[in-house]
Amino acid sequence: MNEIINAIPEYVITAVVSTAIFYLMNAGKNLLHSKVQHAKTTQSKELWGFIEQVANTAVNSLVSKNLTGDAKFAQATEIVQSTLEKQGIKNVDLKAIEAAIQSAYEKSPLTPSTISVTNPDSLGQKESNSVPDGKAKAIDPKEVA
Repeated sequence: MNEIINAIPEYVITAVVSTAIFYLMNAGKNLLHSKVQHAKTTQSKELWGFIEQVANTAVNSLVSKNLTGDAKFAQATEIVQSTLEKQGIKNVDLKAIEAAIQSAYEKSPLTPSTISVTNPDSLGQKESNSVPDGKAKAIDPKEVA
């Protein structure tokens, strides 16, 4: 009977140490998982930034070329794809590349704007949107139509 009573603290210590090891390993696994997720997110962010930079360069290099818009878009897509392949990046979706090129085109100061905001008559407005005190006047959609 004394042997059983003397063994109880040893069993309790073993159970506590085993539980502590289990919780520490669980916490380590969760920490490792969060670090991996953070690394993947950072890598994706850097990759998207690189794609945007290459798309901006491609769009700006094609602005002065005498090509149609579709031809420029196709050529810009080819430029971005080949640049990514040269860098060893092969798992980028074509839709993502096209979205980056479209975004670069819309942001580029070199591409012409199709809507003239300096001439209100070109928008179909019958009167000016400014009042004598210099503040802008709201446009009623019914007036424009």
